[in-house]
Amino acid sequence: MLAQIQTSDALLTTEAFLIVFICFWAIIALVPLLFRRFKIPAVIVLLVTGMIIGPNGLGLLNILAKNLSFLGIEPEVVRSHSLTMVNSLGSLGLVFLMTLAGLEADFKLINSVRKPTIYLSVLTFLMPAIAGFLVYYYFVPDDLPGLLLYASLFASHSVGIVFPVIRELKLAQTRFGASVLISTVITDIGSIILLAVSVQLKRMESMSDTATVRSLSLFDYINPAVFGNWFVPVFLLIAVIYMALSCYCVNRIGKKSIGFIGNDEDALVTFFLFIIMLTVLAGEFLGINLVVGAFIAGLGLSRVVQSMGKAAIFNKLEGIGYSLLVPFLFISIGMKTDFKLLFTSSGNLSIILLTVIGLVTSKVFSGFIAMKLAGFSAGKGLCAGLMTVPQLSATLAAAAIGKDMGMLSDNFFNAIIVLSIVTTLPIPNLVRFIIEKFKLDFSDTGSDITPYVVPEHSDQDELI
Repeated sequence: MLAQIQTSDALLTTEAFLIVFICFWAIIALVPLLFRRFKIPAVIVLLVTGMIIGPNGLGLLNILAKNLSFLGIEPEVVRSHSLTMVNSLGSLGLVFLMTLAGLEADFKLINSVRKPTIYLSVLTFLMPAIAGFLVYYYFVPDDLPGLLLYASLFASHSVGIVFPVIRELKLAQTRFGASVLISTVITDIGSIILLAVSVQLKRMESMSDTATVRSLSLFDYINPAVFGNWFVPVFLLIAVIYMALSCYCVNRIGKKSIGFIGNDEDALVTFFLFIIMLTVLAGEFLGINLVVGAFIAGLGLSRVVQSMGKAAIFNKLEGIGYSLLVPFLFISIGMKTDFKLLFTSSGNLSIILLTVIGLVTSKVFSGFIAMKLAGFSAGKGLCAGLMTVPQLSATLAAAAIGKDMGMLSDNFFNAIIVLSIVTTLPIPNLVRFIIEKFKLDFSDTGSDITPYVVPEHSDQDELI
């Protein structure tokens, strides 16, 4: 008999754990392949698959647990350990997802596209954030953390959708493409800061309600009354200082490590991962969610990896994330979704409709106005607005955090799931259609821009 994994209340044999892991890995490896011909993003496939196999779906996990009873293990033990495994790997996947998003950023282009970048960053953040705030306020007016969380969800862009679309349309070396790319990263930073504020506000409320609720955050051990009405600006200042200092320190340490470690790529990857995890842990001590720390660590390392001229370093980090851990993130999000509420709750339908309409309208309108102010044509302004609409990886990850912390009810969480599906599938094809239909020409916007992009054979293309 192989060794057994000991828990506080039950035993799970290694054989059972291995069988469960192989079953999940088979799903991750095979199911997206079956839908590739339909050009459905693997993220959406994994999300829906998680809904089906989860406890709120067809209950396939329960069936698997019962079939493992021949090993002498109670089905509930298998079920609980399986959920723990998926959620734990999903949390690591979230760290890698946001780290890779930071690694893909490149701010050296901002001088060449300053005007459109500023307009896009400000308008496509503020207008959707206000729309998200108002949508949530219509249903739950007295929940400030929830209001800020929903605003951050609306304000975020999908880096994983914008990058491949711009690259496929050969827009990366134009002022238009560079403006959209850089503003996407800047807007995501703003939404991440807003997310951090909302999460810490919720933690402070929870601490006031139940003294037993604790996390690594130092703020969980400080009486909220100390801050009075100044908590939000104080925490916002701390978050900004943490982000700036972490980005600088990670960049400096990353550069020093190259000289110390040399050309040993495996050792560099291991050390970079250590820096990332240390940055995440430092953020957690300050009450800043791991999403923020991981993104900032990636941002700090982006110049280091790019300056090395070694795509292998990026590819190795990307391979660990997108090939191993990130798929578990979306499986776990799907398993937390109660899709049956779509058909049983009339209130849920109104939340979904207002969420989808509010986000799409605010994104398209803000992007259109921003590009028109920057001197682009109406067609290009419409394309820019549409490119900001898809809500995928970062939005789903933030929504999962909100649900885990009790900030989003099932109805609002389901609305974000539906939003991700209905905005991700049609929008890229709609942008291509508009460009081809109206024969938009981007060649006159400059060809001297050569941004760093993800290598052509990136695993990310398959995942998104």
